Amino acid sequence: MSFVHLRLHTEYSLTDGIVRIEPPKRKGGGHGDTLTSRAAALKLPALAITDANNLFAMVKFYKAAEGAGIKPIAGCDLWLEERGKDEGPERLTLFVQHEAGFKNLSALLSRAQLENQTRHGALVKREWLLECNTGLIAMTGKDGVLARALFADQLDTAEAIAAEWRALFPDRFYLEVCRCGRPDDEDWVQLAAAFGRHARLPLVASNDVRFLKREEFDAHEARVCIATGRVLADDKRPKLYTEEQYLKSPEEMQALFADLPEAIANTLHIARRCTLNLKFGNYHLPNFPVPAGHTPDSFLEAEAREGLRRRFTEIKLARPESEYLERLEFEIGVIQKMGFPGYFLTVADFIRWAKANGCPVGPGRGSGAGSLVAYALRITDLDPLPYDLLFERFLNPDRVSMPDFDVDFCMDNRDRVIEYVTHKYGRPYVSQIVTYNTMAAKGVVRDVTRIMGHGYGFGDRIAKLIPPTPGATLADAVESVPELKKAYAEEEDTKAALDLALELEGITRGVGVHAGGVVIAPDPLMRYTPLYCDPDGSGVRTQFDMKDLENLGLVKFDFLGLKTLTVIEEALHTIAARSGRQLDMLALPLDDQHTYRKIFQSGESSAVFQMESPGMQKASRDLKPDCFEDIIALVSLYRPGPMENIPTFCENKRDLSKVKYLHPEMEPVLKATYGIFVYQEQVMQMSQRLAGYTLGGADLLRRAMGKKKADEMAEQRTIFNDGATQRGVDAEVAGKVFDLMEKFANYGFNKSHAAAYALVSYHTAWLKTHYPAEFMAAVLSCEMAHPESVVLMRDEAVRMGLKVLPPAVNQSRYRFTVPGNNQLRYGLGAVKGVGEGAVEGIIAERDQRGPFIDLFDFCRRIDLKKANKKLLEALIFSGSFDEWGVNRASLLKTLPKALSLAERAASNASSGQNDLFGSGGGSKLPEAQPKHEPERVAEWSLDEKLQREMETLGFYLSGHPIESHKLLIDQTCSGRLSEIIGRLVPPAKRDANGKRPWMPRAKHLFAAWVTDIRYFKAREGAMGKAAKDSYKVTLSEGGATLTTFIDADKWNTAKNVVKLDDIVFVQGELSMSEPDEVKGRPSEPRLYNAEFFSRAAIAADYAQRVWLVWDKPASEVNALRALLTPFRHAEGMPVMVEVSNHQARALLDWPADWKLKLSESGMAALQQFLHADCVKVQYRRYTPPPQERRFERSFSGNFSAGSDDE
Repeated sequence: MSFVHLRLHTEYSLTDGIVRIEPPKRKGGGHGDTLTSRAAALKLPALAITDANNLFAMVKFYKAAEGAGIKPIAGCDLWLEERGKDEGPERLTLFVQHEAGFKNLSALLSRAQLENQTRHGALVKREWLLECNTGLIAMTGKDGVLARALFADQLDTAEAIAAEWRALFPDRFYLEVCRCGRPDDEDWVQLAAAFGRHARLPLVASNDVRFLKREEFDAHEARVCIATGRVLADDKRPKLYTEEQYLKSPEEMQALFADLPEAIANTLHIARRCTLNLKFGNYHLPNFPVPAGHTPDSFLEAEAREGLRRRFTEIKLARPESEYLERLEFEIGVIQKMGFPGYFLTVADFIRWAKANGCPVGPGRGSGAGSLVAYALRITDLDPLPYDLLFERFLNPDRVSMPDFDVDFCMDNRDRVIEYVTHKYGRPYVSQIVTYNTMAAKGVVRDVTRIMGHGYGFGDRIAKLIPPTPGATLADAVESVPELKKAYAEEEDTKAALDLALELEGITRGVGVHAGGVVIAPDPLMRYTPLYCDPDGSGVRTQFDMKDLENLGLVKFDFLGLKTLTVIEEALHTIAARSGRQLDMLALPLDDQHTYRKIFQSGESSAVFQMESPGMQKASRDLKPDCFEDIIALVSLYRPGPMENIPTFCENKRDLSKVKYLHPEMEPVLKATYGIFVYQEQVMQMSQRLAGYTLGGADLLRRAMGKKKADEMAEQRTIFNDGATQRGVDAEVAGKVFDLMEKFANYGFNKSHAAAYALVSYHTAWLKTHYPAEFMAAVLSCEMAHPESVVLMRDEAVRMGLKVLPPAVNQSRYRFTVPGNNQLRYGLGAVKGVGEGAVEGIIAERDQRGPFIDLFDFCRRIDLKKANKKLLEALIFSGSFDEWGVNRASLLKTLPKALSLAERAASNASSGQNDLFGSGGGSKLPEAQPKHEPERVAEWSLDEKLQREMETLGFYLSGHPIESHKLLIDQTCSGRLSEIIGRLVPPAKRDANGKRPWMPRAKHLFAAWVTDIRYFKAREGAMGKAAKDSYKVTLSEGGATLTTFIDADKWNTAKNVVKLDDIVFVQGELSMSEPDEVKGRPSEPRLYNAEFFSRAAIAADYAQRVWLVWDKPASEVNALRALLTPFRHAEGMPVMVEVSNHQARALLDWPADWKLKLSESGMAALQQFLHADCVKVQYRRYTPPPQERRFERSFSGNFSAGSDDE
């Protein structure tokens, strides 16, 4: 006799299970067995999972169990509403016998989620069981009300409860017994056995499994603490589990219940009664309502044919009309044969609604852009024929699979489209899709260290050592990060934390919502999947994720939000409002050379879709695109793998003589990409032209190459070679072509997707070229939720020559605006701490009653419930009130008074009294108000003013903090960085032998602001700076920017001086790099053999004399002496004092033994005592050493950057 575990919580129980369903690597890290691999090792014949109140894991478990030869049993621990007052909810375990049972369990879970969310969670109402019990087996244990009655010696009550359950589940109701070493476990076993004999209720043995092996108990306890916010060492935390709750073998369970063999036998009996057959591969498409007299097939034909005829009137045909019509009929036939007309009509319908209702839609995404039917139905907006986009890449007649249109919508309107679909098909038929969040490397480390009782800093230190590389696991980090590896080996606490984190990494932690996935079913969704929602009833989604829904045959529609579409739409509105021109972006010619030169060829493509990254900008400069096909290729090539081909691609474009073809038939396929395989479609076309494949068969070849299965590849190679030789191609050439295709097929890109996204890229580039202010205003407005991006895009606008006007309460609106040609007005919504509701109220008041006169007028007229004091302070700090001519310090000082008067005025107005402004009855006419004067005080220092601008705007508006150090910089440095770079001489050209004449590199001392610090890991096999771990430091001053690299082993010293958003003094050699004419890379300033110094170090080393002005009474001299005594130093600065009164003025040199070596704190104290204007320091200027010709690398200082070999 064997045994079946019938109560088991997996990781998807979210709070109390760590049993993995999928292999750890598939879920992003961790280690350990899966449920089915362990069950197979234990030779378990069947297995149930019964996660609490959900079926999240059901499909995954079902497939994994069947794959392991184990019978899967679907079940769930339901929680029912309390039977009587104060009894609390009770647990009832249900097992699915067949399809009807699954539908009933799904309905119970869904209704609990949607209709009965309580403080105890989603609870099933008992009356629902009356209508949803067919096909379900029920089991209750010691946490059910029947057990409570027996523990309380209430036999009559227990008999009544048992009778109710037996009536609901005739011959399908069992008593569960466990021996896990928990309190009351054995007492319940004895009570259940006795009552079972009395009431003729069968017993079922379980082990209430929460983990797979005994040694995983500690990891399970950690998981429970993470979920409940407890600490492991907390003596008061509930101890609900024991180390016995692991997946025991049948032999262990038989020994444990040797006295109750029937409890073991009944597990097998239940397993035999439960046979749920999930059907995979059958599609359940939504029922699209077609007009009377039509079927989905006939309606698709009519719509596609009419749609293509309309397209013919809008476009210039790239091929003969007959070719379009022939392809359309072919695609219609395939779609009908595969049964997907309803799918196409559904997508076309909601896209049509979106376009008609002010929701911008992308021109296409994914392989669907290769369909002419989709183009005719206006699902996509890119003609596939001019760019050789293939329908078979999207829908292959030789491979039955669901089509998948990913549709991009404007971010601000996407939810409206989803709501339309929900209304059209009915809420029970439509839902968003669940996602599962896992314990990722950084997060699990922070969680584990917290529940182990360590302080935040301990966990944060470890977490920050883990690289943010996508897909990197904790094990990878421990192995590859030297500092982390050392801490793991040498620090006991760190090792313990990481070991525990490794056990939990990848475990499912919670649920989310798919970014754009929506499922539409032909019947109510509860028949296919249970539903889930947030405790407040919002966020309804399926309990099965996207992959499981697809396995069950439900259709996922991707409603994706693309911010770029919002940018384009907003720019078009602004253009129309300013010029009256209504632009149709789809009607733009794609050959505007001004756009190619100004954006793509220059690499100045910040804010241009798909072209924003520095790497893509460099690639664009190298390629110098001059046609739309080049943009498609660039979008495709700039990815890991294909990036290696970019240099060859660029060289071939510049010199077509370098393009070589193994066979003439290759040229038509590869001509547009200069002889290089870039797209998956090219592999398909090559197979068709050289070897006679159908495009459907060629798609199968492409997929086989991508999978790299040896047997499939051998078969396909034979088919390809045979087909090619039959068409007269030399066998050796055919083999070489196949090898070439195989090499590139693995990372070839989907051209349909690239072409659609290249179109969006071109549209944004065109707008940036021809309407720069309108475009950048839209970009900045759409980035307001991301202050760092606002700063970057503002800098880009300035670089473009646009004047960015500061925020102004009487001029700005919530979003960025275009007040004049080449001007942008800063949006109040981009001021940190300022909410949309408050700003809209301010603007509405301003539009209705005119500009605000001053702070008092402003506070009186706005809604102070929305615009609180903190918000008003943010507007002051950002300069939004500067137009009133009162300095910011005075405005801040006046604010409490203005708020008080406004609040009193509002109170009096509500009671009908004359207020302190003199406005009887609360009149809001500005001219009726008396004038109130602000409390004027001295303006803040520049440093304070700039710091507050940085806090509210993210950048410096009134200047730059480096100017606070102007005296020191101007006296000590060789010059300003911008001036030094401006004086650099371009490098001499190389001679006939390729040698460049030696040119001296002058050494300079300059000050700069550290604007960026980034860590770069060494690349394997690289040379120069790329061969070492290093930090890239970006220095800026006066519009000039310079980057340099500091080796990682020197960074520990350098980081004490080189700090982000702070000043640093640099001593090093500067020269201009050699331009790369081939790649179009201009000459750039380079820094060599650099040393870095703090401001304090330069001030101390270069100070020559301190000059004091004394205007205090003689009685203060002793105080001055006491202040300066700690700073007396034999090697310090001599001191000169200017003493004056109304009769005379004298200059006094202090004695030689009264030299000063002032620290920054000492200087600050002296300036505070005498006043800042009465303390001046004279510094010496840096003198560079004589220039020498160098032939080998030189070093200076303890840490250097940009050495000669770099």
